[in-house]
Amino acid sequence: MKLYLVPTPVGNLADITYRAIEVLQQADLILAEDTRTSSKLMQHYGITTPMQSYHIFNEHQTLQRVIDRLLAGQTLALITDAGTPGISDPGFLLVREAVQHDIPIETLPGPTAFVPALVNSGLPCDQFTFIGFLPHKKGRQTALRSLANEQRTFILYESPFRLVKTLEQLIEVLGEERQACVCREISKIHEENARGTLRQLHSHFSQGEVKGEIVIVVSGAQM
Repeated sequence: MKLYLVPTPVGNLADITYRAIEVLQQADLILAEDTRTSSKLMQHYGITTPMQSYHIFNEHQTLQRVIDRLLAGQTLALITDAGTPGISDPGFLLVREAVQHDIPIETLPGPTAFVPALVNSGLPCDQFTFIGFLPHKKGRQTALRSLANEQRTFILYESPFRLVKTLEQLIEVLGEERQACVCREISKIHEENARGTLRQLHSHFSQGEVKGEIVIVVSGAQM
C-alpha cells in the first residue's frame, strides 16, 4: 500500500528519471490527468501498467474509490499531463485524504515548469513566490492588485490565449517598466525565453499567435 506522486516531463520526453519509470512500471495502477496524453509517454518507455483518468472534473467523485484501492493494499502512481502533481494540477485532495487515512505517500523529485523558468529568467531567485494561475474572472483584479507591493520575484502560469491580455493587466497594476521574463515551450524544440520590460514583452507577443505552455516571471517591487 503506497501512493506515489510521479513528475513527468514538461516538454522533452527524456526529462524523466530512471526511478520514475521504475515506479510507473511496478505500480498496480497509474492515475493520469489525461490518459490520451500520458499514453504517449507510456509507449515511449514501454510501460504497460493500466491507467485510469483522475482530473479536476472527476477527482471528487473518484477520490473514495482511489482511497479504497490503496487501503486494499495496492500501489498507485499519480501523474499529470506535465510536471509535478499538485502544482497547479490535481493531487492535493488525494494527498490530503491519504494522509488522513495514514496511507504512505512518496513524491519523487523531478520536472516542474516554474523552476527552470525562474532560474533562466535572470531575475532574483533567492526569494520568490509562486502564484500559479490567476483567477479567470471573479477575484482576478484583486489578485493582480495584491502583487503590486510584492517585493519578491513572483511566478505566474498562463494560457497562450490569455498571455497578451495578462501582460496588459500587469502593466496596469505594476507599470510598463517592470522587468519580467516570459518562458514558452520549456525544454521543447521551440523553447523561447523572452526577457525585458512588461511593455517590451507585450509588444513582442502582440505580433502574432502565441503557442505553448507559458510561465511568466516578474521582478518584485523596489521599495
